[in-house]
Amino acid sequence: MEVIRLQETPFGQLGISSRTIAQIAERSLGECYGVVGLRAGSRLRRALALRRRQGVEIESSEQGIELALHVVIAYGLNLAEVAATVRSSVSYEVKRQTGFEVGRVEVLIDDVRGSD
Repeated sequence: MEVIRLQETPFGQLGISSRTIAQIAERSLGECYGVVGLRAGSRLRRALALRRRQGVEIESSEQGIELALHVVIAYGLNLAEVAATVRSSVSYEVKRQTGFEVGRVEVLIDDVRGSD
């Protein structure tokens, strides 16, 4: 388990794994209108990313947790609006559930899909 961030509490340290943060982001994405799913991203980015789950990259910086989300959006929707909703929802849920500041949520639209 790779701990992305440590927080001191009166009772000891609190560590949350990158996998847990990715799961929170994934579940939050599932509730966003227009998001069809996640995609793994480019082969090079997959090879270089250390803290990564399918479609979610996580880094820690002085500004807080930074996420890059590779999403697939439903065809015909306003991509900028869906991306803004994703950014807001994921940022809110990660902050609410972990207590950690979210410095950045990057939404990378890898594909659009029509209803099959």
